[in-house]
Amino acid sequence: MKNPILQLHPMTKLLGVFFVLISILIVPGYGYQYLILPICMLIALLAGVFNSFCSLIFKGVTLIVLFIFIIQGFFYPGETVLWSGWIFSLKQEGLEYSLLLTSKIVAITSSITLFFQITKTKDFIVALEKIGTPKKVTYVIMSTLQIIPQMRHQLNAIMDAQQSRGVETEGSLKIRAKAIVPVLGTLIVSSFENTQERVITLESRAFTSHNKKTNVTVLHKSALDYVLRVILLALLVYIWVKGGF
Repeated sequence: MKNPILQLHPMTKLLGVFFVLISILIVPGYGYQYLILPICMLIALLAGVFNSFCSLIFKGVTLIVLFIFIIQGFFYPGETVLWSGWIFSLKQEGLEYSLLLTSKIVAITSSITLFFQITKTKDFIVALEKIGTPKKVTYVIMSTLQIIPQMRHQLNAIMDAQQSRGVETEGSLKIRAKAIVPVLGTLIVSSFENTQERVITLESRAFTSHNKKTNVTVLHKSALDYVLRVILLALLVYIWVKGGF
């Protein structure tokens, strides 16, 4: 049985992201903003991507949130001191500002991460082309989204190749530092080669041609797509008028 969340149209999912981005700027406070994370976790659980979603969120956001809390909490100007020790003092104004700032970061990061976890890059690019986005723009977006996974895959392949040749790539910091130079050199050269191959591939597929092109991937909008779009737009209008829920 196909997962209904994964089968949603990419533009419906993107509308959900825009809803979050706009609503967190309208709704005052930080309670609603922090609520976005557990909602995204629930959606990820229902979509079957809970583990990967949580791994990306907590690895990417935890340090940023802690850093902001430390900097703003102890150095933001204020008069109400909650705790003090040595030369540091935690102020209520700094704590509240930290909560406001980090809540928006958590909400934005959660919604965007969930979008790419439940949306295939290929489907997203096709959906953008269907609404009239130029091919060159969609190609830049696709390349940007794929460059990190591709380089990570290449790096792992190079590291395995180096290990099979007897080169030490694991161990102490000194050993890894010695191994990183040839690995990076190979990675950069292979990246240039991949770029050249990609250009040839694009030309062979008539990328620069102005004739109308067809796509193998066909996206369909279900009744659930229309219902969710109406609900999201209605909620957005409501919070815009009321200034919150």
